Amino acid sequence: MIRTKGFLRNVSFILFSSIGGLLLSLTGLSIGWMLGTLVMAGAFSFWSHTNSTSSDDKYVLPRFWMNAGQFILAIELGQKINLTVIDIFRDHWMSIMTMLLLSIVFSLLSGLVLWKFSHTDLLTSLFGTVPGGLSVIPGIAEEVGGNIGVVSIIQTMRVFLVVLVIPFLVSSFAVHSAKLEVSNNQSAFIFPSLEMDEMIWTAVLALGALAGYYIGKRLKFPAPWLVGGMLGAASIQAAGSSFAGHNLTPWWPNILIIAAQVFIAASIGSKFHKKMFTGLGKTMAVALFSTIGLILSLFICAFIVSKLTGITFVTAVLAFAPGGITEMATTAAVLHEDSTFVVVVQVLRIVLVCIAVPPLIKLLHQRRLRNRAHSHAARNI
Repeated sequence: MIRTKGFLRNVSFILFSSIGGLLLSLTGLSIGWMLGTLVMAGAFSFWSHTNSTSSDDKYVLPRFWMNAGQFILAIELGQKINLTVIDIFRDHWMSIMTMLLLSIVFSLLSGLVLWKFSHTDLLTSLFGTVPGGLSVIPGIAEEVGGNIGVVSIIQTMRVFLVVLVIPFLVSSFAVHSAKLEVSNNQSAFIFPSLEMDEMIWTAVLALGALAGYYIGKRLKFPAPWLVGGMLGAASIQAAGSSFAGHNLTPWWPNILIIAAQVFIAASIGSKFHKKMFTGLGKTMAVALFSTIGLILSLFICAFIVSKLTGITFVTAVLAFAPGGITEMATTAAVLHEDSTFVVVVQVLRIVLVCIAVPPLIKLLHQRRLRNRAHSHAARNI
């Protein structure tokens, strides 16, 4: 009885929070479900935590829902590593790796600027600026000790700046075209026709993601449901497609990725409370300027890469953009640029960020703590 009551409370909270996602999705914004649900859940949680007098009244969505969302997201990302991605990476691996490494380096530098000139800790600053996606990074940040509320807000601001500024600078009409196309093509309630081979392949990818989770958990990956699951699904997708000689396609209706966004956003929002946002005004001001600096630096890098490799400047800018896969790919298609190349670089960036960046940030944080401990011990001698 108690379990049933708790489950119904969780479902009610998720459904209530998803109203915000539904409303914002009507604007055509690709992250509308994620962002709207996050705002609704965060506002309700902030209000309830502020007005509750007992710690028992402070509701937080159980970890199961975050794990479920990350598991779906892992399959979504893993299935994108198909023969097309492998072929493009093989042909342009030097350009792609240069773009990925430079974008990560500049994002980490942006995080260091945020840390130096605001009240946020190092972990939160670095995870706030790293270009891994609003649905990906906050969950990882929480597991390694970052402030999930501040990370979510900074990530949201970064995505908005990237989505609004870069297409506008590349082409004045691309923003409107991108929003219209995304709105028409991503109905939550259109299901692809059921094919037995696609259903079987979906089950195979799910088993691969589950195996990846257990391996990732044993190897102590951050967010093993996401990182381990993604690696497992990607390995199965790449191996299966290579063996078959063509890209294998799972049955994957859009409502699944919407459910993942809602689960993750509701889980993050349920943890919001007043103490998370102490001194947030200065943090947001510094984050705004550091994000603008990040975008400008990536424009410069895109120009250099385009000159060295022969890739057009517009394609390089859209591939370099730290966020907004759907908007960048649609803008590339509207301008008759290489949209496939843009998608490949963007997907590989998220994969690389999920795998490599969390351990690197954790290592930097631990090194800083050790240096602080040594200096403190030296002063006491």
